[in-house]
Amino acid sequence: MFKRGKKIDELAVADDSNQPIKEILVFGAWIIGCCPMRLEVWKSTTYEHYTTIYTTATTKGDNELTSICSMPTFLNKVFAGRRDGSVEIWNVSTSKLVYTILPPFVDCGAVMAMQPTPALSLMAIAYSKGPLVIHDIRADKTIISLHSDFPVSTISFRTDGLGAGEDGRKDGVMATAGLESGDVTFWDLNNGGRVMGVLRGAHNPPSRADSLIGGGVNKIEFLAGQPVIMTSGLDNSLKSWIFDESPYSPIPHILHSRSGHAAPVTRLQFLLSEADGADATGKWLLSAGKDRSLWGWSLRRDGQSTELSQGNIRKKAKKFGILAASTLANEPSTTLEDLKAPEITCIASSLNRDGGMGSFAGNGSVWQKGCHGQRNAVDATRSATTGWESVVTGHRGDKYARTWFWGRKKAGRWAFETGDGGNVSSVTISPCGTFAIVGSELGGIDMFNLQSGHHRQCFPSKLTPAQAKKLKIQQLSELDGALENSTVKRFHAGQGKHAKAVTGLVVDSADRTIVSCSLDGRVKFWDFNTGNLVDELDWYPMSGITGIRYHAASDLIALTCNDMSIRIVDIETKKIIREFWGCKQGINDFCFSNDGRWMIAAAQDFIIRIWDLPTGHMIDAIRTIRPCTALAFSGTGEFLATACDNEIGVSIWSNKTLFKYIPTRHISEDEIAEVDGPTASGEGGQGPIEGAFDEDEEQQEDTAPLQSAEQLSSEMMTLSLVPRSRWQTLLHLDLITVGSVCNLSENKLI
Repeated sequence: MFKRGKKIDELAVADDSNQPIKEILVFGAWIIGCCPMRLEVWKSTTYEHYTTIYTTATTKGDNELTSICSMPTFLNKVFAGRRDGSVEIWNVSTSKLVYTILPPFVDCGAVMAMQPTPALSLMAIAYSKGPLVIHDIRADKTIISLHSDFPVSTISFRTDGLGAGEDGRKDGVMATAGLESGDVTFWDLNNGGRVMGVLRGAHNPPSRADSLIGGGVNKIEFLAGQPVIMTSGLDNSLKSWIFDESPYSPIPHILHSRSGHAAPVTRLQFLLSEADGADATGKWLLSAGKDRSLWGWSLRRDGQSTELSQGNIRKKAKKFGILAASTLANEPSTTLEDLKAPEITCIASSLNRDGGMGSFAGNGSVWQKGCHGQRNAVDATRSATTGWESVVTGHRGDKYARTWFWGRKKAGRWAFETGDGGNVSSVTISPCGTFAIVGSELGGIDMFNLQSGHHRQCFPSKLTPAQAKKLKIQQLSELDGALENSTVKRFHAGQGKHAKAVTGLVVDSADRTIVSCSLDGRVKFWDFNTGNLVDELDWYPMSGITGIRYHAASDLIALTCNDMSIRIVDIETKKIIREFWGCKQGINDFCFSNDGRWMIAAAQDFIIRIWDLPTGHMIDAIRTIRPCTALAFSGTGEFLATACDNEIGVSIWSNKTLFKYIPTRHISEDEIAEVDGPTASGEGGQGPIEGAFDEDEEQQEDTAPLQSAEQLSSEMMTLSLVPRSRWQTLLHLDLITVGSVCNLSENKLI
């Protein structure tokens, strides 16, 4: 039981209950739970279990209960629909069967939905094979008989007395919807009933049977006394629609909308700097999912969260007839998701050249494909004054990397094709925000200009005939011993391409070096300007490299390997400075903390591990119910965002070190506790600063306590050796002060 979004109690069930509760109804003093073969009854005042009503004896899959509802003025009566089309009326107070309403036709199918009308004693009943009737309960007589093309699973009636008739001045509007269509049908019940309008594509239509993406409408509801209808769908969206009275329209238009990913989230990334200048760094979180969408989430104001547009997908769907009723009935070969770009596998962003809402979006179509160099010069010239795309994504099974305008929340102008024709395996953007680098599954690396869309460089660089001839002569001279032996590695121009898929790319903060890693076990350092190989680390055949992350302030890179290790390398010295072991299975995702002191990794063994780089200790770990597939650390160090397997939500964790001292002692695997992720209602989680007000626990001493430095001279300033997490609480000092005052007030009252 929840009240104002917070859990307040639980309903106990009978000891012999082994059936799932598929529907709950609250009316009067009762709470009714509908099971396939019985009804569970609780009191709504005390939440205690009152009784169990055993309906007509039946076997599983036979004449089971399908739906329940109540009616005004019918005291203590619940209506239960069955698979054979009958509706039973039960008195929940006495547990007795009062009456059974038989189906109006021989072959109506199961009862799918029931809803009382605003007129007393009348009820709308929908059957699985299409019949839709308005039935008089007292007289046991069908008043109106209609037929729907799709099975109806939800019904609602408009109660403001308008909407029906030729001018919309009459009462009697009914809305129906179902799981097999994304449409909402509106009926005028005057003069025997008729269809007055259909709201096409209110929600995404159902996808293929084997798809993870949901579709269809599962609930509709008119607001009492208002020309507003609420709809919710299996596409993870909630929408409100309003009817126009002047000029009159039988079909409503959108009023508000809240939605999210319709399929599990696969990639997460915090934007590195503020996007609009109004809020601090770390406000925006990018997420990509298996529903082929890219979302931007605001951690400050939920109303600003939005999906980045890929063009008018619904207009294209109507053009191809995907949303038509006849197409949906015949298992369409093309779905709404097929009109979007393929599933996103990698994301890169840099807002240094983002122009916000004023960015010039170009005169052509989005994601222009073509040969290298065939771009619109006018677009490049105008975007020089307004800014250009700031997000680049790679897609599953696709050889094009696509650009996005973050400020305009829409698809960009360019689609960058890999030079060797292989599918995109990794992407990155230079810190200056001007160049996008794309890695291929065949080992190629290409660099493109985001302003003009032109191809700028290959890694390794392509040689002219003269350069190739000179290189061949040089190689022959080396073989003949003409050159002196040297212990320094020599890399010739045009050589050094990866032998397998490029799994990661980063550009250093000075735009001088590009670092790439591959499944071939090599980490290569390329000259940004010339495209020549400068240096490399060869770990083959010891391990293949599956990913790379870069921390600009410390100039460190972290690399994950298929031997389940994480290696930290200094870009300047090309030396391994740390190795982290402990993951029992493959590493799904990993990242640095904002200050570069921590390494966070999520593995397939259901554990999120946190290592401290200075000490090399594993200082914290979280065992989740499902394996974490994606994670990201905010630029302010406040939040850790995680996404788990087969979950459409993103969990936000607060960094407790901002509020209290956390020792950096090493923890063992036995100390890792299983933790449930926070829910949307707040159950199982805490507010972002509640950790500051927890009671102090017994602190354990660090293995290496910090030593306070003595003042060298009165004319010199000695910086503190205290970790940043200790003094960063000053950012929240006003909130902590308010919380402390509240706690003192409560203690005085007690």
